[in-house]
Amino acid sequence: MNFDGLVGPTHNYAGLSHGNVASRTHGGQPSRPREAALQGLSKMAHVRDLGLPQGILPPHARPRLDVLRALGFLGDDAEVLRAVADAAPHLLAAVSSASPMWTANAATVSASADTLDGRVHFTPANLASTFHRSLEPEHTGRALRRIFPGEVFVHHDPLPGMGAFGDEGAANHTRFVARRGGLELHVFGRSAFGGGPAPTRYPARQTREASEALVRRHGVRSAVLIQQATAAIDAGVFHNDVISVGSGDHFLVHERAFEAEDALARVRQAFDALGGELQVFVVRDRDLSVAEAVTTYLFNSQLLSTPGGWVLVAPMECAEDPRARAVTEAMVAEGFVARVETLDLRQSMHNGGGPACLRLRVPLTDAERAEVHEGCVFTPEREAALRAWVTEHYREELRPADLADPALTDEVRTALDELTQLLSLGSDFYPFQR
Repeated sequence: MNFDGLVGPTHNYAGLSHGNVASRTHGGQPSRPREAALQGLSKMAHVRDLGLPQGILPPHARPRLDVLRALGFLGDDAEVLRAVADAAPHLLAAVSSASPMWTANAATVSASADTLDGRVHFTPANLASTFHRSLEPEHTGRALRRIFPGEVFVHHDPLPGMGAFGDEGAANHTRFVARRGGLELHVFGRSAFGGGPAPTRYPARQTREASEALVRRHGVRSAVLIQQATAAIDAGVFHNDVISVGSGDHFLVHERAFEAEDALARVRQAFDALGGELQVFVVRDRDLSVAEAVTTYLFNSQLLSTPGGWVLVAPMECAEDPRARAVTEAMVAEGFVARVETLDLRQSMHNGGGPACLRLRVPLTDAERAEVHEGCVFTPEREAALRAWVTEHYREELRPADLADPALTDEVRTALDELTQLLSLGSDFYPFQR
């Protein structure tokens, strides 16, 4: 089941993410929060209408005035906002970020079929590599516990919030499914303690130590750990879901995705051992370079097994770019997917988030799905209510200077308070409600 992040009312372009080329490129430009949220809802509806169950993860409350007060900005809300806007506008941008919308970074999830205790395991990502995202794990954990209650779900705390255990969640994690069970692929960027290759231009956000800890604490039966190519990270591939995407027995991957030459062979071997035969489509550098992969976000697509066959849901940039379009046409011609469908997610894409960034995959049995909080299941009726809610509460445009407007903070709280009623999340879901 896919759980998409609902874009928050403070969606803006602040260029906060070092190593994320799109984020830096569009930093300081006006954003369109209403359009962004409606584009996200349209994507959820598109996947649901393909015949797949779809869920919602609500936005976090922003700005985080509690963080600003902890950093020494005192006074009432308006005074705090004015002071930080004058003295440290970069901090105001950070605590106002709507980055929780990219729920591929919310957590790592292990299926009950793959774990030793037969339960679904969640670990919220600590997102320790960037300040603005390191503010997310506490509320992410609260949301996951509220949406996935009951004994069938195990909720862990985030890993220690330090660089040595930097964890970016499901953006570096893929689950394949063979006849005799699932295989988890964990991709890391560097080893914190063991040495070895590391990027030099941009940071490696996921460490081997974090990936190993996730496998241990979830009790995963079958897992493969692979290092991402350091050259790819330095080219702007800040998460593995910018250079590969896998699901079921399908794997779409760039030939320069991994550091070791035998990486793909190791994945195949582990999958074969579980009685499967991995269907791999390797994109050659001569057909689409790593830089072009970053620009078009081809690999940040959703690879979906639907009642009508395998579908790749890609950003519209893949239709507009001739070389990316040629690759998608080859996928169809060779039978890797039945069709490729493209969506307009431009508002998210300008911040470096495509279709795959916006969703957290939660593998569930029918019985486990029945335990999910019903208010966060994306039904047509809930879609209509959310579209009306977004239209009423979200600003059409947001500029960097608008983040200091106390009225924006009030608007966000009013909107989110109403959202908790729409999604039946309770009157204590957000800190400002408690």
